[in-house]
Amino acid sequence: MLEEVSALNDLEVFTPWGVKVGDVANIEIDSESTEIENIFLEVTNDRLVQDGASILIPYRWIQAVGDIIILRHFPEDLPIKTMEDFGPAEFR
Repeated sequence: MLEEVSALNDLEVFTPWGVKVGDVANIEIDSESTEIENIFLEVTNDRLVQDGASILIPYRWIQAVGDIIILRHFPEDLPIKTMEDFGPAEFR
């Protein structure tokens, strides 16, 4: 599983309408269920995310994973957490 999860790192992430959101910088895994909870994008498209801020995207929003990641959903006003909402230990 670790190899499969690490294959997501650096993949480009796109909205359902084909606009690049950013690249996967890290992955958040639930320690009990060992399932992916979120993907972390460190540098994002500043046309979609204010100031190109780092964001977490829930894994359930992902529609497809291959050479790129395509989201099934991407909100206009992001109700998702940014890096500033977390302590640095949560991104190790």
